[in-house]
Amino acid sequence: MKRFFAFMFAVGLITIGLNTQSHAAPLQATVYKDPNCGCCAVYADYLIRRDVEVEVVESDQVVQMSRMTGIPEDMQGCHLTMIDGYAISGHVPFETVERILAERPEAKAYTLPGMPMGSPGMGGVKNAPFQTYQVNDGAAEIYDVR
Repeated sequence: MKRFFAFMFAVGLITIGLNTQSHAAPLQATVYKDPNCGCCAVYADYLIRRDVEVEVVESDQVVQMSRMTGIPEDMQGCHLTMIDGYAISGHVPFETVERILAERPEAKAYTLPGMPMGSPGMGGVKNAPFQTYQVNDGAAEIYDVR
């Protein structure tokens, strides 16, 4: 009988541990978008469908904000997402965002330039791998290909 109670106690602790982890704070993001852009809102919805709490802020300063994060103008996307200390420019796939958040690299800015067809938030069919760049001190190098 002691074994049974010990087992039930252990199972209870495991269950409590699992329940505690399932109530972790949701990931939060702010998407800065041009007021006239529709695909930016679709990207925000894409993040929401992945259980990210999203605040959308309309701004005509997205280019300047992106520049302040170190993203060169020729590599900027049409919107800028700030998520857990990182600047994400353009239609970066969520799997890449998850990789960034798991690895916690030193660089603070990432971009998928060019609004490629078939990328999250864009219509059309994907016709090439998406190359997300990591930007460090104004220099960009490929970080992830999907």
